[in-house]
Amino acid sequence: MKKKLVYLFVSLALVTSIEAQSIKLLAYSKTNGFRHKSIPAAKEALTTLAKDNQWQITFTEDSLLFNDYKWLKKYDAIVFVMTTGKIFDSIEEQSFKKYLEKGGGLLTLHTGTDCEQHWDWYMKTMGAQFKAHPKQQQAKFLVVDSLHPAARLLPSEWTAFDELYNFTAPVSVDEHPLVEVDETSYTGGTMNGKHPLVWWQQVKKGRLLQSAIGHTDDFYKDPKMLQFIKGAVLWVTKKA
Repeated sequence: MKKKLVYLFVSLALVTSIEAQSIKLLAYSKTNGFRHKSIPAAKEALTTLAKDNQWQITFTEDSLLFNDYKWLKKYDAIVFVMTTGKIFDSIEEQSFKKYLEKGGGLLTLHTGTDCEQHWDWYMKTMGAQFKAHPKQQQAKFLVVDSLHPAARLLPSEWTAFDELYNFTAPVSVDEHPLVEVDETSYTGGTMNGKHPLVWWQQVKKGRLLQSAIGHTDDFYKDPKMLQFIKGAVLWVTKKA
C-alpha cells in the first residue's frame, strides 16, 4: 500500500511538472510595407492566451533583438504577427536562420509569405510566396489533417470572412497542409483548386507553422481560432 501511495505521489508530481513547463514567446510585428489594422487584436489574443496558459510573452518591433543568437535562443518560439516587407538585415537573417535550424519554433500569423521575399532561404523554408488576394469575402475552409495539435479542435469545415492569399506558385510539396480554402466557395482563387493556407514544416531541428488565415479582428476573438493558435504554439515549441 505504501509503495502504491509513493508511486501515486511521484506520478502526480511528474504530471504537475509537465503541465507547469513554461513557454517563452517572442512576438514580432515589424512591418515595412502594408500594416494590418488587426495587429492589436492579434496581440490582445496572444496576451490572453499567455495569461491563461502561464506563458511568458515579449512583444517587439525592434529587429536589433535578432542580432544575437545566444539571446534569441532563450525563447521557445517566435511568432510573426502580420510582419510585412523587409524585417531583418543580413546579420539578423543569419541569427534567425540559426535559431530556427538549431531547434527554435516559428509561428506566422497571416503574412509569413509576405515578408523577406528577397531572402531565398526564407522563401524556400516558408514554402510559398504571397502574390495577391481578391477582395475580402466569405469562404469555406477545410481541415485536411485533424490529427495535428493546431487543427485537432477545429471543425472539419467552417465558413468565415477573410483575406485569401494567392501565391506565386503552388505551395511546396515539402510542406504539410493542415487547412485548405475551397476555391469553389468564393471568387478570385488562382491556385487551381488545391489551395492550402495553413501548413507545417520541420526545419532541421526546428519547427515552422505557417498560417495565411487571420486577417480580421474577428479571427482573434473566435474561440476555435484561439484554440488553433494555442495548438500551433504548443506544436512549434515541442510541447505537443
